[in-house]
Amino acid sequence: MKITAIKVIQLQGHGIQSLVKVETSEPGLYGIGEIGGPAVIARAYLHHLAPKLIDQDPIEIDRLLQVMTRMQTQFFAHWVHNPTVAGIDIALWDIAGKVMNRPISTLLTGRFRDRVQLYVNTLGPDDWLDKASCRDWADEIKADPHGWKVIKFGFERLLGRGLPENRYQGGYLSKMLTPTELRIIGRGYENCREALGWDIDFIVHCHNEWDVATAIGLSEVVAPARPLWIEDALPVPYSESWRAYREQSKVRVLTGEKLEFAYEFLQFMHNKAVDAIHPDIAFTHGISGMRKIADLAEMYYIPVVTHNIGSIVQLLATAHFGASCRNFVMTENRIPHGQLYEELCTEPMVVRDGELVVPNAPGLGITLNDDFLRHNLAEGEVYWD
Repeated sequence: MKITAIKVIQLQGHGIQSLVKVETSEPGLYGIGEIGGPAVIARAYLHHLAPKLIDQDPIEIDRLLQVMTRMQTQFFAHWVHNPTVAGIDIALWDIAGKVMNRPISTLLTGRFRDRVQLYVNTLGPDDWLDKASCRDWADEIKADPHGWKVIKFGFERLLGRGLPENRYQGGYLSKMLTPTELRIIGRGYENCREALGWDIDFIVHCHNEWDVATAIGLSEVVAPARPLWIEDALPVPYSESWRAYREQSKVRVLTGEKLEFAYEFLQFMHNKAVDAIHPDIAFTHGISGMRKIADLAEMYYIPVVTHNIGSIVQLLATAHFGASCRNFVMTENRIPHGQLYEELCTEPMVVRDGELVVPNAPGLGITLNDDFLRHNLAEGEVYWD
C-alpha cells in the first residue's frame, strides 16, 4: 500500500482551517485530517512536500513525520508548515485505524476513558454589571441540551459597559489594565459566578495581550469567583515573565494554543511557568505531535487541555488523543457554532452531560457527507481537487 495523492479543500464557515484527504493505492482506502490553516496555503506547501510522501507507506507514520519536519529543515527551516503537517498526520492515523479495523485511540495506548470532557466558548452576559442579564445568560447555558459543565469567556463585553469602548485591540501586546478597570472586571466575573452557581465551571479567556502586573492583578480580582484557570494572559513566547507571573498568580496559569513544537512547551514546563498546557492538534504535528507533548507534560505532572476551533474532524481526532492520554483533562469545541459538526459526517455525534462519546468505528470513526461537502465549498474551491 502506497500514498497516491494528497488533496485539500476549504469549506464555508471553516475560519482559517481546511480539510485534507490522503489517498492510497488500496481501492477506497483514504484518510481524513484537519489542517490548522487555509487551503490555499496548504496547497502551496504541498507543492513542495507531497513529492516526498507519494509512493510512501502510509502506516510508517513516525518516519513520515520526520520526513515532514526535521528532514525538511536541512537547508530552509521555513519550509516546515506545521498546520499542514498536522492534518496529514491525522489522516495517516485515520488510514492506520481503517487498515487494522480499530479506532485510533486503541492503537495509540489503549483508552483511559471512553468519553472526553468538552468546554464551550461564550461571550458572557450582554451586561456583566446587571445581575438580571447575568441570570438570563446563565439560564441559556443551563438549558443547552448538550449539558455543558465548563464554559470559557473573556471580558470583551465589558467594553462600553464598564470599560472604555476602545480599551482592547487585538494584536497589541503587553497592554496594561488599571486597578479601577481590574476592579470592574472582578465584579463582572463575580456576577457571572453568582448566576452560574456551582454546577458549571468557567475559564477566563485572554489573548496573549497583557503585561505581568496586569496578569497578576487579573488573577487577584477573578480569584473570588474561582475560575479553573486564566488562559494566555501574557505574550506567546516563553520568557522569565511567565515564571514570575505563575509564582504570584492566585489562579492556575495555562497557555499553549499558539505554540507548535514540543520544545516550546518544554520551556514553560521545565521553568515552572504553567500549571496546565493547551496545545492544538491542528497546529502541533497532529496526533503524533500531541503524544510527544503529552509525554513531556506527564514528566512534570502537568495536565493537558486542548484548544480546538475546527470541525468535527479535529474534534474527533482530539477525542481519540484525549481518550488515550492519561493526563488529559478536557477539550474546547465549537459545536454551537454551526453545521461543521452534526451535518459534516454521516454518523451521529453523541454528547451527554458535556462529554463526547469517543467513536468505536475504525480510524477517526466518521464518514464525511459528500453532498454536504459539495454544497458547502468555499468560494473558488473545487471538490477534492
